[in-house]
Amino acid sequence: MSTEDFSLMDGQSLGCLDHVLREINKYKTQHEALLAEQKILRDGIDNNNNFAEQFKKRSEERKASIEDEKKKRTMIIQKEKQKCRAVQDENTKLQVEILKVKEELHKLDQRNTSLKKQTEISTAVPERRVVFRGNTKEGAHAVSFDVNPHIVYPMEGGTALITFEEENVAQKILNLKDHLVQLGDCTITVQAKPIQFLVPSYVEMETQVCPRRILVSNLPKEEPEDRVLDKLDIHFSRKKNGGGEVEDRDMLHDSGTVVITFVDDNIAKCLSDKQDHEVDFGKKKYKVKVTPFLNGEISQMKICNSVCMRTVLLTGIPDIMDKDNLQDNLEIHFQKMANGGGEVEGIMYNPPGHTTLALFDEDSPKDS
Repeated sequence: MSTEDFSLMDGQSLGCLDHVLREINKYKTQHEALLAEQKILRDGIDNNNNFAEQFKKRSEERKASIEDEKKKRTMIIQKEKQKCRAVQDENTKLQVEILKVKEELHKLDQRNTSLKKQTEISTAVPERRVVFRGNTKEGAHAVSFDVNPHIVYPMEGGTALITFEEENVAQKILNLKDHLVQLGDCTITVQAKPIQFLVPSYVEMETQVCPRRILVSNLPKEEPEDRVLDKLDIHFSRKKNGGGEVEDRDMLHDSGTVVITFVDDNIAKCLSDKQDHEVDFGKKKYKVKVTPFLNGEISQMKICNSVCMRTVLLTGIPDIMDKDNLQDNLEIHFQKMANGGGEVEGIMYNPPGHTTLALFDEDSPKDS
C-alpha cells in the first residue's frame, strides 16, 4: 500500500467519525430532551397524584360533612315532626275541649231555657182559696219547702208496734229489752226493739214543664167526680176550645185538681197560656184555671238513719189467744209504771202467719 492510499483512507475515516459524532450528539441531545420531557411528565404525574390525593381527602371530608349535615337535618326534621305531632295532639285536645265546652254551653242554654219557662209559669199556680186569720210568723220572707214523711212499714207475724206518749217511757222499755207479760194463766216473753228507717235528709229535684199535660184547678165541689172528669174531657178535647185528643185524665184528691194528658205535645202550652177557661157543666158554666204540669226528677238525695223515739217494736209474740184480747193485754201491761211503762198512745198487733202494713207519719212536736 502506498502512502497516498493511506492518506486517502484516513480522510474517509475522519469523515465517518465526524458523522458518527454528530449523530451521537444529536441523539444525546434528543436523549437529554427526552429525559427533560420525562422529568416534566414525572413531575406532572406527581403533581397530579398530589392533586388526586388532595381531592380524595377533600372529597372524603366533604362526604363526611354532607353525612353530618344529613344527620343534623334528619334530627331537625324529626324534632320538627315531633313538634308538629305535639301541636296536632294539642289541637286535638283543644278540639275535644271545645266540643265539651259547646256541650256544656248547650246544656246551660237548655237549663236556662227551662228555668226561664219555670220563671214564666212561677205565677201560674193552681187556684186555691186562702184567708188571713191574723197570725204572723217570724222569718216569713224566707222561702222553704217541707217534705212530710209517709213511710209504709211491713210488720212480720207475731209482732206488735206500741207508741207511748212520752219518749222516755219508750227508751225505758227498750233498755229493759226482755219483758214478761202475764196473759191469763200463762206468761210470755217478748223482746223490745227500736224502729229504724232510712229516710232522705236532703233531696234536690229538677223540674221541667210537661208538654202533654195540664193541671186544672178551681173545680166545682158540688159536682160528682165522674161528672167533673167527663165534662173536662169533653171541653178540652174540642179544637174550638184550643184542645185536642185526650189520652187520660186523673183526679188528684189531695189537692182537688185534675191532670189531663193529651196525645199531642202542642196542646198543653196554649191552654196554660190562656189560664182561665169556662167549662159547660150543662145547667151551669164554671170558670176553671189551667196551669202547666211540672215533671220532677230527683237529681241528688242524701239518706240518713232515723229512729222512732216514741214507738217500740215487740217481737216473739205467740198466737195463744184472739187478736183483740192479746192486743188489749199488751196495752194494759205496758201502761203500768211497775212494768216500766206509761201512757200508751196507740198499739197494733199482727198475729203469726199474717202480714200487716203500718203507716208512719211525722211526729209533730207538742205545743208548749
